[in-house]
Amino acid sequence: MRTSRTMGTLLIVLGLIFIIAGGATYVMVSQELKNANVTVADDADFLAGDTVDGPFSAYSQAMIIDKHALESTGGKTYAELDREDPLRATAMNASFLRASLFTSVVSFGVATMAMGVGLAFILGGVGLRAVPAAVGDPDRRRVDA
Repeated sequence: MRTSRTMGTLLIVLGLIFIIAGGATYVMVSQELKNANVTVADDADFLAGDTVDGPFSAYSQAMIIDKHALESTGGKTYAELDREDPLRATAMNASFLRASLFTSVVSFGVATMAMGVGLAFILGGVGLRAVPAAVGDPDRRRVDA
């Protein structure tokens, strides 16, 4: 029974580590985005005018960058433009900006998932620590014949 208590404690500690690491990552990515001083474009489909500092505002800004880039290139992507086309640089910059914003969106998701896994570990650990009390002390069990 001591093994279940030890494993339960270990899961609780790991859960706390996951929650702290996930929370720290979420805050760090949010602060880095906020420090960039980017605002979602006024013509965005949602969150227009919002500061880009979270997953939804980053996604919204990435989508409007794509829309603006396609408008300026006549609907062509970087790969579709001729090598000599001066608009290719615009398409490339837009692609890089979108990739950076989507990376932050993924980072927010992974951080949130880590916190969720941490919570699950803590709940599992609490459950494992409760097993000895639920089962009772094995040395005091009676065997009925």
